[in-house]
Amino acid sequence: MAPRAGRRPDVEAALDALAARYRLSPEAAGQLRQLHRLLVEDPLAPTAVRDPRKVIDDHLADSLAALELDVVRGARAVADLGSGAGVPGLPLAIALSSAEVALVESAARKCAFLERAVVACGVTNVRVVHARAESWPEGLGACDLVTARALAPLEVVVEYAAPLLVLGGTLVVWRGRRDPAAERAGDVAAAEIGLEPTGIVPAKPYPASESRHLHLMSKVTVTPPGFPRRPGMALKRPLGTR
Repeated sequence: MAPRAGRRPDVEAALDALAARYRLSPEAAGQLRQLHRLLVEDPLAPTAVRDPRKVIDDHLADSLAALELDVVRGARAVADLGSGAGVPGLPLAIALSSAEVALVESAARKCAFLERAVVACGVTNVRVVHARAESWPEGLGACDLVTARALAPLEVVVEYAAPLLVLGGTLVVWRGRRDPAAERAGDVAAAEIGLEPTGIVPAKPYPASESRHLHLMSKVTVTPPGFPRRPGMALKRPLGTR
């Protein structure tokens, strides 16, 4: 395939390889290319990563690595918390055309970018939700998958996610190097709010990546009374420390 105008051959090859790895349709591959272009070129994209190859690796490939999990492949109602520049939620929405994906973001400036990206990429199964996770009543008990990447400490993400999940739903959190203390804090929070850790899966989104892990938790009991707490309390008084 000849390189597209303005694209380096190595970038084109990397995008082709990523689409092939996850068996993306030609339409989805084109949408992923458009998202890549926005993240590289849009001056208002909320990301510090601008190098075309690093955008592929750090944003697109890192997001799509979750497709190797059956629970992600089978999701139908997804909420991506603290979506920011749209990762991992928007690449997953592109790949999972039969799922409905909510990009939940509290910052208006980031939501404005997300709205532009959804339109520019022609993705029809996505909506942008301008809200904090604790202040989104429509999402309560509505999601079979919640995702979060670079959002907050694990115990805080657990509290954000649990009220949004249906029983049996799954939280997937992107994290780096294993941290036993952080994992214990997450486990304590999970036990308080009805989640149960189900695995920590090493991820290799691109050849040079190191110490990437996907943390999985399943919702096993109903959310206790009093949750979600009012905005800010999860960070101010994390579960397990009250």
